[in-house]
Amino acid sequence: MSTLPLQDADTLKPSPLLARLWAMAGERQGGHVVVKDAASGRILEADAALARVLRPDGQPLVGGLDADWCDAGMVVALRAADQAALARDGVLASEHRIETAGTRRDFLVLRLAGRQGGHAVLASIWIDLTPQRRQEQQLRQALDQIEQLQRANESLRLELKDQGLRDAASGLYTRSHFEEQLRREVDLSTREHREFALVFVAVDPLSGPGAALGEAARVRVLEALGRLLRGNTRAMDASCRYDEDRFAVLLSGVGLATAHSRMEGLRRQCATQIVVHDGQELGFTTSMGVASFPHTAHTQDDLVSASEAALAEARRRGGNHVTLAAIRFEP
Repeated sequence: MSTLPLQDADTLKPSPLLARLWAMAGERQGGHVVVKDAASGRILEADAALARVLRPDGQPLVGGLDADWCDAGMVVALRAADQAALARDGVLASEHRIETAGTRRDFLVLRLAGRQGGHAVLASIWIDLTPQRRQEQQLRQALDQIEQLQRANESLRLELKDQGLRDAASGLYTRSHFEEQLRREVDLSTREHREFALVFVAVDPLSGPGAALGEAARVRVLEALGRLLRGNTRAMDASCRYDEDRFAVLLSGVGLATAHSRMEGLRRQCATQIVVHDGQELGFTTSMGVASFPHTAHTQDDLVSASEAALAEARRRGGNHVTLAAIRFEP
């Protein structure tokens, strides 16, 4: 029974089978040739360069089996790919991740079954994809960093834009931004025939230590009221510093009764809130006027006027009060 010679060399003389496989491999560079006996799986030919990669211990690759240089899991994977290639007419391409001496490499393996010297053999070309995968990984990391930087820049842009729309003392939106939201809410409610409420809020005149501390105490109270307003409004609502002494709150999709109930809860919170400034405990109360669209007004200007009138009535009653605007009855 004739046997094929074993050959482990830097260059292998291309047999017709190997020449066919190289032609099918196309223009790929850096490929390494391996020829196995189809029956036993024993390696008959191999590039010396691939042998140095797969057998860094210096042992020969030719003459041995896959089990001599890789773990059991990889032996099973390689054997399955070999059997699939032997069972088909044509080239089988598969990828394998090989780890030797602590180094992981990715290979594309092209396999082709045929005969060489009267023996059934399996020829394969091993193409090292590791440099390409490393470049792809570096590219992905660079793209991820660019994307993260873009997200950070966009977040900063939105934050700076948002800061430009907010009042420094209270942290609430400015009047111009609020009025734009109010216009949109009027348009939306008019189209969809739904209601919403507008509330004007004012801090009652400070007494005791607050009155003695003057403007500094007033700023601390405004900051506290801004926090309470932010905590008592939903994402769909809006609050703003309307002018020097007043705040405005837009309660989307809320009727007069619900708005009154929510603002009454806020009034109680304000009345029990303690603000500390220079070691002094400061208390404060608020007056609120509640109007609703379309029950107390049918236009934006009328709604603002109705809420202002309700606030004036709350102040006239001595403050620390929530007053509802009168409901208009159409004939």
